Parts: sequence; C-alpha cells; structure tokens
Amino acid sequence: MTDRRPLLRALYDAAVAAAHPNTILAPHLRPAPKGRVICLAAGKGAGAMAAAAERHYLDTLKLAPERLVGIATTRHGYGVPTRRIRVVEAGHPVPDEAGLKGAADTLALAGEAGPDDLLLVLLTGGGSANWIAPVDGISFAQKQAVNKALLRSGAPIGEMNVVRKHLSRIKGGRLARAGKNAAEIVTLAISDVPHDDPSAIASGPTVPDPTTLADARAIVAKYKLAIDDAVRRALDDPANESAKPGDAAFARASFELIARPKQSLDAAVKLAKEAGYETIDLGADLEGEAREVAAEHAKLALAARAQGKRIAILSGGELTVTVRGNGRGGPNQEYALALAALLKDTPDISALAGDTDGADGGAGHPTDPAGALIDAATFAKMQAQGLQPQAYLDNNDATTFFEATGDLLQPGPTLTNVNDIRVILVD
Repeated sequence: MTDRRPLLRALYDAAVAAAHPNTILAPHLRPAPKGRVICLAAGKGAGAMAAAAERHYLDTLKLAPERLVGIATTRHGYGVPTRRIRVVEAGHPVPDEAGLKGAADTLALAGEAGPDDLLLVLLTGGGSANWIAPVDGISFAQKQAVNKALLRSGAPIGEMNVVRKHLSRIKGGRLARAGKNAAEIVTLAISDVPHDDPSAIASGPTVPDPTTLADARAIVAKYKLAIDDAVRRALDDPANESAKPGDAAFARASFELIARPKQSLDAAVKLAKEAGYETIDLGADLEGEAREVAAEHAKLALAARAQGKRIAILSGGELTVTVRGNGRGGPNQEYALALAALLKDTPDISALAGDTDGADGGAGHPTDPAGALIDAATFAKMQAQGLQPQAYLDNNDATTFFEATGDLLQPGPTLTNVNDIRVILVD
C-alpha cells in the first residue's frame, strides 16, 4: 500500500502557504502617510504580519524608523523578531494578563493617532482572545470564565464572538472609536471565519457590528451558560452596545480581506488534482459537530471506494466539539478519531484534519498538535493495542488516542490562520 502521508502533509502545507503573511501582505499595504504609521496587530499571525509590515515600510519604502510604531499581540509561541513594533505574546484560547495589558496599550496607542497618521490594523484569527479589554463592571476573572464557558458549550465561533463583543472595550468597532482622530484607519485581515464576515474576524474591532446586546443574551440562554450576575448586568447595559453602521468612527475607515479560507482550500484542491485525484470540494465554510461531520464524510469516502474511484474529499471551515468528557483534544483530532472508528476496515483510505494555525484545541501551548492523520498504519495500531475509538470519543480524548498511535499532526506555529483543512484520500 502506497504511503499517502507525504501527500497529505503537502496538501496541508499548501493550504498554509497560501495564507502566509510573508507572501500576501505587502501588495495590500498603503503608501506612507504624512505622519506616522501606527501598526496594531492581533491574532495568531500578528507577529508575522507586523514583521512583514516593517520590511515594507522600513526597507522598501525607506520610512524613517521613528515614524513606525506599534504593538502586535499574538499567541504564546507565535512571536517573531521585530524592530519597531512591540510583540506581546498572550493567552489563547483563554485570555491572560499579557493580553489584558496588550489590549490596554493598543487602545492607548490608537488614541494617540493624529490627523496625519495612518492607523494600520492587522488581524488574524485568535485576535478575539488576544485582545481582552473587559467593559466596566466586569473583572478579568469574570471575562475569562465567560470565555471558558463558551469554549465548552459547542457554540460556533460566530456566536461566541457575539457575546465577546458586548463585553469588550476593543471589539465590535470600539478600536475604530479609539482611533477616530487618525487620518485613515486601514484594516487588513486574514479570515478564519465561515463566510468571511468582517465583523466576526477578531470580533470586528474596526468595523460596524450588526449584532446586539439582545443577541448576546439570547446566546447565553441558548447554551445555558453559567455566568456571574455582573456579566448579566453588563449584557443588560445599553452603554455596552457595540458600534453600529453610521457611527462617526468609521468615516475614514476601510477594511480589506487579504486571505480567506477558500484560497487555502483551492491551493490544496489544485495540488490533489495534480497528484491524479478526482476531487470533491465540500467548501471552505463547513460548520457543525466534528464527529457528525466526520460521519457524513466517511459515507462519501465509502461510496467512492465502492465505485472504485480515486478521489480526494477536501473541506475547510471550523467544526465544534460539545465537551462532555475530561480528555484532551480539539475539533480536528475529534473529526479524525471519528473517521478512524468508521473507516478502520478500509486500508486504502487515508485522511488528515488540521488547523492551519498549527494548534487544534489544546492548552494554549505552541507545542499543541494541529490535528491528526489516519491510514492503514493507524488501523493496525488500533488493533494491536486494543484501542477502542468510541471510548476515547466518549471522553473527548482524541489527543491521548493519537499519542498512542503516533498520528498527531504537529507542524508547530504556522504564523497564520485560515481555519481548518480536512482531506480524505480514497485510493
């Protein structure tokens, strides 16, 4: 049986490369303003985006160093060396004190922008957790508790961000309000959200927010989230409503997507075709419970196998896990584990599921796995070790399962984030 792991990894790497700041940012950067370039970045690719912006302004445009300032807040382990823009490594998915300080400094620097300055905001997925600025009356610990409850609820990222935006002084257009005196506010973003909604990427700090406090309260009720009374009061306070279309803060603001999940999925589809596979492209915006989506995709794979087809089934989007056990894992690992349970008798099917940011769930460490691979070797180890996938699924413990089989995908920090890439190869 041919080893498909090198191809699976190449498909993943192609998706990541299509969204890397080193190659995609510079063509979108604006000319130097009369005054300063104030660069404010957040998310898992924030450090890489800041470094790319520095190269453009300092090396290509020869901007005087003192005219470039900024702060880039990114996930722990995702920092890169910079010259003028300070990099802050902060907590993700659960915010920490470093993110609290980074957000406060970001708001202060935005407030210093003058009529000759360009406020350059660079966003990638993860910015919602990295920029943590609780509204008045909410403690940092209370905001952390809300984040933890949302992460365990199974809510899709869009709904999570609705709640986050209405408990924040920086999300939901409020950063644009802080920088309203700048000559121009330009936001360049790498999308990690289904359908590329600007108000959902890093919770939309510089764009109008169509959601309301009532929407946030409805989500809390829908998932029966246990929240403090102070949080309930904050979600009832009209002063915490997010910035809406027509707000003066957006008069000189523009927003541009420079990479999106579809571009990365397209890169993987192209490579699969070049490798001789007929492709089924399920789209870049998939949502749903990881194990349920895996069951649907397993049916497609088994049907193709029954017809004798050589097919690559590819998809993007962001799946969720409703946590009921106390194990370790993330949606990509859980998807792969569910596939392993369903495909264990098919040695000619292999698969990979990974987050393009290099980390799938986990504890917020740069060494967290991005996902997992499965193939005939996985199935053989399952049998030899007596591993029962369903037992690990019941405990949401996919990481432990794939540690035992040696099938974790561990690329390390990729310095970008365009959601997940999933591939099933049927030979």
